[in-house]
Amino acid sequence: MTLPGPADWPVEDPVPDPSVDLLRQRAASTPDSTAVVDADTGERWTYAEFDERVTRRARALDPIATSGGRVGVALDTSPAFAEVCFAAARLGLAVVPLNLDLPVETLRRQADRAAVTSLVCERDTQALALEVAADGATVASVDPPERDGVSSLEPPESVAGDITGPAPVEQSLDAERVVLFTSGTTGDPKGVRLTRRNLLASATGSAFRLGVDPHDSWLVCLPMYHMGGLAPLVRSTLYGTTTVIQRSFEAGTTARVLDDYDVTGVSLVPTTLHRLLDAGWHSPETLRFVLLGGAPASRALLDQALDRDVPVYPTYGATETASQVATATPDEVREFPGTVGRPLRGTTVSIRDPDGDSLSADSLTPGERGELVVSGPTVSPGYLDDDQSDAAFDELGFHTGDLGYRDDGGRLWVVGRVDDRIVTGGENVNPAAVADALADLPGVSEGAVVGLPDEEWGERVAALVVPADPETSPDPGDLREALRGRVADYALPKTIAVTDTLPRTASGTVDRDGVRKRLASVDGDR
Repeated sequence: MTLPGPADWPVEDPVPDPSVDLLRQRAASTPDSTAVVDADTGERWTYAEFDERVTRRARALDPIATSGGRVGVALDTSPAFAEVCFAAARLGLAVVPLNLDLPVETLRRQADRAAVTSLVCERDTQALALEVAADGATVASVDPPERDGVSSLEPPESVAGDITGPAPVEQSLDAERVVLFTSGTTGDPKGVRLTRRNLLASATGSAFRLGVDPHDSWLVCLPMYHMGGLAPLVRSTLYGTTTVIQRSFEAGTTARVLDDYDVTGVSLVPTTLHRLLDAGWHSPETLRFVLLGGAPASRALLDQALDRDVPVYPTYGATETASQVATATPDEVREFPGTVGRPLRGTTVSIRDPDGDSLSADSLTPGERGELVVSGPTVSPGYLDDDQSDAAFDELGFHTGDLGYRDDGGRLWVVGRVDDRIVTGGENVNPAAVADALADLPGVSEGAVVGLPDEEWGERVAALVVPADPETSPDPGDLREALRGRVADYALPKTIAVTDTLPRTASGTVDRDGVRKRLASVDGDR
């Protein structure tokens, strides 16, 4: 039976006693329920057992952590990652998950910006952690230390049932819990501060949209240094359900995990769903939802998923809103192709008039476009950098920079970025509309459209296109002619290049700077 969600929790105060450690509450309520499953080893822990592991991890972390400081996490997605996050919270510390695929200098800069005072690593990242850590910062490994300067964060062995550890620090709902860096599709990634209120309110709003079943099992196969990989852990602990952790996505292995562990929900990005479907995957009967976010999903991908009875829920969200803002149900996907659904409970989305300052929900008629502004308890208090915060947050909420509209049923539609607008020869071009028109052409799988500097036009429209058949390469001139009549003449790309794949961030979002770099070397006459 699917329950409607924790209806007795007000969004502003989403747990019975918000000052108490979330995991400790859960372990006291349902100690024998399965908390975490390691899909790579088959190990599993009840909430009582997992709470014990976190207690020991907190005991090891306590002597090396700075009170009230931030703990950098240089770990791959794993149960140990989850243990460190809960252990840090128990000590009143915030965690700063680091993307291990980034260059060392970038990680060092991010750790410095976040004022990381201790850094947790594992066997394979001990050398990296030593390079990233600032002078005076401690480095500790969840595996036996193999390098000088690395201490141990292995949980002490239990002695005669002794599982004592530091008492959970009582915290307000506004205590900072995590700092996540945005993907940085344009410009330098921003450090987003998220509080307990943000995380718990997000978990509550998600439950009202997706429902909660006592036997739910949520698969995490996305990196935990992104909100899409971290949020299910908080949600499952709040609900008392199970988190299945797979260290990395691989289509064949992930398909097997979905079957073997009776998974009922999974968070994916369009790229990973596409790979699953291409590998011949079919949704198991247990699966209730595929929460699809990180980047817009194409109509073709959603149709393919629905044709295979995959319960796909496209979602629109942001790190700054602790994940979901709005989520569409499979029925909405069928009836209203392209919508991201209605805002979640407790979340308000206003449309900012692009020609004025009005933000009233009644100021724009349905279908009229503007910037999406999000308010509610999931919205971050701001970035690490005050100037960046002042530019994006105010009393009205978080100014997303996304361009969209609301239909007469209250559903949201996201059509691009406000700052992605291309001005060519005095005419405004919406790159998302051109990209959609390209993707509708026969022989084209997907495309990305950006503006490039042009001496004559100010900017010229440029497109990077992925062919539907990897063995063929569409002629750019033919594509341009095929677009004629589908978009305005001034919106026709003057530069078109064909590529095997679009450059993307780790979360699956198109890397617009990467697109520009690939297109910058292409002659405008192509």
